[in-house]
Amino acid sequence: MVLSVLNPLIDWLEKHSLPCFYKKYFGIECPGCGMQRALIELLRGNFQKSFLLYPALFTLIIMAIYLVLHLKFKFKEGAKILKMLFILNAGIIVFNYIYKLIN
Repeated sequence: MVLSVLNPLIDWLEKHSLPCFYKKYFGIECPGCGMQRALIELLRGNFQKSFLLYPALFTLIIMAIYLVLHLKFKFKEGAKILKMLFILNAGIIVFNYIYKLIN
C-alpha cells in the first residue's frame, strides 16, 4: 500500500518520464532502460516488480546512501567500499543488459 504522501510524486514521475533515446532511434534498449519504471514501482511498494524491471536500482540506492554518509562521516575504508559497490553495480547493469539483449 502506497503512502498517500508519495502519490503526488508517483503521479508526477509517471507524467514526466523521459523516453529512451536509444530505444526510440535504434530500436534497442540501453543499459539504463527500466530504471524510471523500476523507481516508480519501488515507490509504490512493488519490490519484486521493481527488481524485475531494473535489478541494479537497489544496489544503486545503497551506493548513493553510502556515498552521502561517507562524505559526511569520512569512513576509514569508505573509498574502498564505494569502489566495490561501483564494480558490483556495473556488473549487475552489464549482466542485465546482456540478458535483455539475448531474451
